[in-house]
Amino acid sequence: MMAARHFTLPERPEPGTVVCAAESVVLARGGRRLLDDVSLELKAGEVLALLGPNGAGKSTLLNLLSGDTPPDSGRIIFAGRDIAEWSLPELARRRGVLLQDNQLMFPFTVHQVVEMGRAPWRRTPLEEEDNEAIAESIRVADVAHLGNRRVPSLSGGERARAAFARVIAGRTGVLMLDEPTAALDLGHQEAVLGIARDRARAGDAVLVVLHDLNLASAFADRIALLREGRIVACDSPGRVLTAEIVSAVYRTPVEVIPHPVTGAGIVLPLRS
Repeated sequence: MMAARHFTLPERPEPGTVVCAAESVVLARGGRRLLDDVSLELKAGEVLALLGPNGAGKSTLLNLLSGDTPPDSGRIIFAGRDIAEWSLPELARRRGVLLQDNQLMFPFTVHQVVEMGRAPWRRTPLEEEDNEAIAESIRVADVAHLGNRRVPSLSGGERARAAFARVIAGRTGVLMLDEPTAALDLGHQEAVLGIARDRARAGDAVLVVLHDLNLASAFADRIALLREGRIVACDSPGRVLTAEIVSAVYRTPVEVIPHPVTGAGIVLPLRS
């Protein structure tokens, strides 16, 4: 095992601390600006949801914030430094990323897939947490009964939960999740976002791309709403998910009614 003096444990920032920020970032492909002068902060202790129509730039922004894609201009600051200054192993110990196109089709077992989430901690003092982290992730992602199944034999939802378990097994302080609920049934959608909510309460920063406005309303602390590569609103769900804003951004008339128990806004399309 690597000696402790050769390893720097990532610091856990206080809630409210900005852990990752986009500063006036621009990204263009094929003559089209996918992101156009976007600035955004992700803070410890919050769930920040990225919403917007198809092609709005949600996944592109997550890829920039995770360090997977560099901007054409502007910069990404991660943990107080330009993200380009971090090595890939350093980043892997500080943020876990679940990509939208995370197709796990190699014939690994589910248990082996979850073990991969601990790879960044290999030959460090925190390798001692591997067994505990893997077991916990398998339990909370509800894949214990799938442990010896090969990934190609799983349904889309089961593969999605295995991939989610791999990401949370890393026990990083930042989670970046691109449409983690897309292939899941109702119960598992609630469970996955409940886990994200719990991680934020424990002090982690959680960035999540969603299409379901009502899930974002129920679980997010803040929502950044994008349209055509720009952020048109960023605030609490109640301030962003208004009938006027949503109708304009999605070009579809909606109404917003309060949930009878929680009071969170429920977005419903107006139908004749």
